[in-house]
Amino acid sequence: MYCLLLGYPTGLHVKKEQICSHATVCGYPISIFFIVVNEFCERFSYYGMRAVLVLYFKYFLRWDDDFATTIYHTFVALCYLTPILGAIVADSWLGKFKTIIYLSIVYALGQVILAVSAIHDITDANKDGTPDNMGFHVALSMVGLILIALGTGGIKPCVAAFGGDQFGDHQEKQRSTFFSIFYLSINAGSLLSTVITPILRAQECGIHTQQKCYPLAFGVPAALMVVALIVFIVGSGMYNKTAPQGNIMVKVCRCIGFAIKNRFRHRSSQYPKRAHWMDWAEEKYDKLLIAQVKMVLKVLFLYIPLPMFWGSRWTLQATTMNGDFGILIIQPDQMQTVNPILILILVPIMDSIIYPLIAKCKLNFTPLKRMTVGMFFAALAFVAAALVQIQIDQTLPKFPSSNEGQAKFINMMNKSLPIKAGANQFMLESFTDITSKPEQGANAIRFLNGFASTVNVTVRNEDFGDIVTNNMSKYIAVPQGNAEFLIRNNAGQVCVYNQKFGFGSSYTYIITPTFAFGPNCQEGIRPVLDIRPNSIHMAWQIPQYFLITAGEVVFSVTGLEFSYSQAPSNMKSVLQAGWLLTVAVGNIIVLIVAEAATLPDQWAEYILFASLLVLVCIIFAIMAYFYTYIDPTKIEAQFAQKEPDEKQKRKSLEMARKDSVEHYKGDRRSSDSSSDSSSDEDDVIQQSKM
Repeated sequence: MYCLLLGYPTGLHVKKEQICSHATVCGYPISIFFIVVNEFCERFSYYGMRAVLVLYFKYFLRWDDDFATTIYHTFVALCYLTPILGAIVADSWLGKFKTIIYLSIVYALGQVILAVSAIHDITDANKDGTPDNMGFHVALSMVGLILIALGTGGIKPCVAAFGGDQFGDHQEKQRSTFFSIFYLSINAGSLLSTVITPILRAQECGIHTQQKCYPLAFGVPAALMVVALIVFIVGSGMYNKTAPQGNIMVKVCRCIGFAIKNRFRHRSSQYPKRAHWMDWAEEKYDKLLIAQVKMVLKVLFLYIPLPMFWGSRWTLQATTMNGDFGILIIQPDQMQTVNPILILILVPIMDSIIYPLIAKCKLNFTPLKRMTVGMFFAALAFVAAALVQIQIDQTLPKFPSSNEGQAKFINMMNKSLPIKAGANQFMLESFTDITSKPEQGANAIRFLNGFASTVNVTVRNEDFGDIVTNNMSKYIAVPQGNAEFLIRNNAGQVCVYNQKFGFGSSYTYIITPTFAFGPNCQEGIRPVLDIRPNSIHMAWQIPQYFLITAGEVVFSVTGLEFSYSQAPSNMKSVLQAGWLLTVAVGNIIVLIVAEAATLPDQWAEYILFASLLVLVCIIFAIMAYFYTYIDPTKIEAQFAQKEPDEKQKRKSLEMARKDSVEHYKGDRRSSDSSSDSSSDEDDVIQQSKM
């Protein structure tokens, strides 16, 4: 271990462990490799669990779609709100290292509890595959999710800030690269987990009955979280650990409150103005704390327009598109993996090629300018999404509006029939029908039985049930690919009907009166295409994903670095939490705007988001133009040098004040004693006269 005694000014209290530089590899402290691996494992754990959470709510806990979605979004919002709590604990009480350790234990415990809650055999006393006490599983799940939200949210701001603490002031370039590598590890973990965890869920497991393996899907992320904790602890001896500096958040809030109250009390024009409104706290608080509060408020003010950057609703768009890439079939929810893949590609390109080229062109591409460009890219991405949506809408069937109705007739005869509905007359052709667009890119299939006896239809593991004569089955969602339908009667005869499906189509299969079991049974089944399969290819989403990812790389990586570099030493985690809070607020804004706007067309919603982003981009650019970059370390060092002199002056003033008070009291006592003696003399004279 090599310890460099840096030239810190007198009066700035820095622990020895804070100024020790450990062995490095390629100019980077070895300790950051433990931090990056820890972040990779933690993000794998979080995103892996989250990838199957809605399905767990819907198919294991048996919640309806709306309730499952609400709980899911509540959980995600909580994960981005708890960083404030973690930051306060880290900067004020335990320090970043201990906060990460303790909350990681809470996090891992929550993951384990969630995995246990998914074991259906625990309460399946009658061994029928369905838990007998669903309330127990729900309660266990909620406890697990609350612990996960506290853990993942609490350590989020600490890990990034703790990584930044490993670098000295002379390693600004390495620190900047670290935040890029840190962001890469986040997305690498996210990418692998969102691919692997759904595969684990698709396996079947169980003691008494075989079910979708949610315990495995949650258990592997839990194991990764334990690995993340172990890796972080192993690097303990190599970390630079900054000690917490008291309850800083309480001090900051009281300082701001006093400044506001003091300014209000001295609002009259007779009092001279001060350079900054926080300077009104000088009567009670030292100038170092006031300077640190000014730094934080400057950055937080810049954060105000940032939440609009976060959040996109493109997975729903993918459900109306064709995911057949030839050698690869992409499901709608898998299309979002394009984002982390592009991040893994673009981050090194930006750091190694784009930024150095801009620097060689002698362009001053400051962090705030980068973030502005990132927001502009995001606006362009939503414009691209709107253009794709317009093309998709042209392929969708026209459904009745809110003031129109729709009547469906199915002609079971082999000839056209004349139909009259009010003033409307038309010919009803054979076998026509229409229905709503299926969800998740699946194909909505139903059967109409015109055969003389009841039949049962199954496809894969799905059962249409017994369909009586002249009756319609329920809809079954059949995924893309080849499907084999088995049609059986009560006598045990079987007809096999094969069909290849694309994405998002709807068919009604009519079993005609002439249907007969046998080798040619397929001739008695008439398919009616209600909704055509998706024809716009998912590849058209790649440009918008490229734009949003380029914007995210420029915006988010820079934002992490900017938040750290502009934060005072005792509030690094707090500003990281403020940055993460913009993500939570952004997701809430997306939900509110989407619900409140009630726009009839999806493309119009995308244009709305693009317009809001452009507006916010302009506002942010103006705010950034007036922002002055600072070096918190230098400012703190300057005030630390001044602090002893100011304290000495205050001490001298207090001593002088005490001396004057004592002198005043002494004069009062002497005057009192002289008056007493003169009155005694008068009494003596009076007595002698008598």
